Amino acid sequence: MLLLPLRGVTSSDSRKRGAIKVAEGFLELLRRAVAAEPERVLARSADTSLTLAGLDAQSDALAQAFRSRGVTRGDRVAAVLPNALSSLPVAYAMAKAGIAWVPLNPQLVGDGLRHVLALTRPKLILADTPLDTTAEVLPLAALEAAPGARFAEASPEATEDFAICTTSGTTGPPKGVRVSHRMLRLAGEGVMLVADARDDDVFFMWEPLHHIGGAQMLVAPLLRRVVLHMVPRFSASRFWDEVVAAGATHIHYLGGILQILLKQPPSPKDRAHGVRIAWGGGCPVELWPQVQARFGVNLRECYGMTEASSFSTFNAAGVPGSVGRAMPWFDVSILDAAGNTLPPGARGEIVVRAHEPLALTQGYLDNPEATARALRHGALHTGDSGSLDTDKNLFFHGRMTDSVRVRGENVSAWEVEAVAARHPDVADCAMIGVAAEIGEQEIKLFLQSRDGLALDLAAFSAWLAPRLARHQRPRYLALVDGFARTPSQRIQKFALPVTVQGCFDTAAR
Repeated sequence: MLLLPLRGVTSSDSRKRGAIKVAEGFLELLRRAVAAEPERVLARSADTSLTLAGLDAQSDALAQAFRSRGVTRGDRVAAVLPNALSSLPVAYAMAKAGIAWVPLNPQLVGDGLRHVLALTRPKLILADTPLDTTAEVLPLAALEAAPGARFAEASPEATEDFAICTTSGTTGPPKGVRVSHRMLRLAGEGVMLVADARDDDVFFMWEPLHHIGGAQMLVAPLLRRVVLHMVPRFSASRFWDEVVAAGATHIHYLGGILQILLKQPPSPKDRAHGVRIAWGGGCPVELWPQVQARFGVNLRECYGMTEASSFSTFNAAGVPGSVGRAMPWFDVSILDAAGNTLPPGARGEIVVRAHEPLALTQGYLDNPEATARALRHGALHTGDSGSLDTDKNLFFHGRMTDSVRVRGENVSAWEVEAVAARHPDVADCAMIGVAAEIGEQEIKLFLQSRDGLALDLAAFSAWLAPRLARHQRPRYLALVDGFARTPSQRIQKFALPVTVQGCFDTAAR
């Protein structure tokens, strides 16, 4: 049977520190941890904590409560689990009972919520906050867990679905990614590698549990003797105060989180913390030195998708601008449209191949067409543009579908947005393509100004011009108060208007 390293990427590390079996999920980790250290704290908030024994007992009782409600193995339960300690036993109860959790974003409304519920067809919907649906929604307390009840059923197989995680939905309707027990285990292993986790580290956890960035943290304290310090949500103004109070050694970032923190007023709090590592994805290379100099942290970038156990690569070597080399259970290659492997430096589609089948999703729920497009010949075709250097370090160049064809050139939204976001008065931005009067497309750039500042669009256009190639420069600029966002704080571009009336037209100046 194939063995994978538990704490490193080399066979010598595997021999020193032990290895994991391919077929193992994560509930086995819980049983071993409870037997060894029942009173160890695995998670805490500002005013309370949760031990391994507490998690085990509470999740047993809740698993029995699911059964008493008629929820059987293989059923799905849609649940809004807030960033609170009380959510952890609920998630583990579903895992023990073989129930597939459908994480719900509490901000979902209207067609978006109806789409997720119609796609997943849950047996129960659980939430302590109002949801925009006519379906029955039960509060979490309705599970009526019997104190002291133990759950004696056999654990699900590693192949069984732990969750149906919906994709971000930045450019279209979300798909339901099947996340197996094994995939969540490997996602936790990925966290350990990306973050260079050590025993007694404290992970500051703002990531919502309805996103894979939060869900993957459920197993972290079972892989190292680390503690999750949970806060309800990300707050830029309170961020460093909360990090200091948590005694955190690690912070996680997604999307534009670091850019948001950089645009906060400088303060002594920027360095009044004990954070060793900031880990995540989406930090443009030009911001690396700014982040490390201002906040005194080491950056550890990664790349991945929910479909590939969250992490495909990680940058342990500190190569500027790179998202690193492949996880031990993956190979990463760059292919052209015909499926040919491209040489170092050439841009193409990032394709991820697994050493073990369970590292990749078994498909999108009830969507064989999307599954067939993404999973081909045992590999995940990500739809992302990237390149590899001669040392197999991966460089991410944006979504292949998130580009605009301008005067015969493909313009990556990711590259334009990274430059525009560097303007001191811009809080965030998003680029889309709109119809051109003649030819292919024109670029429309939406801008949210920082702290309500009045952004001079003519001056901004002049600032942007020398920083972008001619074909990359937006023709239309539009000011917005804010953006509709996914759970990972990415902008929902499909909701942005393609009209140009009322826009600042740079070609008319």
